[in-house]
Amino acid sequence: MNKILLVEDDPEISTMLQTFLETENFEVLAVPDGESACREFFADRFSLVLLDLMIPKMNGIRVMARIRESSTVPIIIITAKDTDSDKTLGLGLGADDYITKPFSVTEVLARIKANIRRSTQYTSAVQEQPQVLKAGCLVMNPEDYTAAKNGVPLELTAKEFEILKLLLQNPKKVYTKEQIYSLVWKEPYFGDENAVNVHISRLRNKVEDNPRTPQYVVTVWGIGYKLGDMKDE
Repeated sequence: MNKILLVEDDPEISTMLQTFLETENFEVLAVPDGESACREFFADRFSLVLLDLMIPKMNGIRVMARIRESSTVPIIIITAKDTDSDKTLGLGLGADDYITKPFSVTEVLARIKANIRRSTQYTSAVQEQPQVLKAGCLVMNPEDYTAAKNGVPLELTAKEFEILKLLLQNPKKVYTKEQIYSLVWKEPYFGDENAVNVHISRLRNKVEDNPRTPQYVVTVWGIGYKLGDMKDE
């Protein structure tokens, strides 16, 4: 049974989500503040974290930063309406997805299932394309889900890994943001470029010598992104 850490200080919302998710065969541990969230997360194993950003004692952004220091567990953040800056910051710090209040429990369930499904696919022992991928100083092994640059391991989140793998597998192809979202998120694209933009920026910060002049994840203006032209080393 998948176990979810629910971090929400509103007792009505917390109870509603916990009750609903438990009827869907999830095990749910609900906590009301950031300090409790960190304590419980590092004391147990969870399949996913559902995290409200506006929580007491330690806000959601700090909680997520703590988790991302040592874990790539899927994190879905809950944000208030019209807080695009919170969404951007949350995605930039490692969130995999976000839900905006007010929300429906069916939407929450769909996003939880999608993120857990992707996470378990990434850690599966069987990969569709296990061959080692190379470009310049980058080496990626989809079989054991590792990547390195100049022999130094890269700490990539699941989506960062999938975006880079997509480009390495198809070095001549230019992908639009819609294509990247559909192929990596495996969900319909509704014009929200923010998620793709933030993950591309994070990926560049990890793989590029200078993210301002990228050599690996290159922008094709007016179209999208492609792998930079380089020889394998």
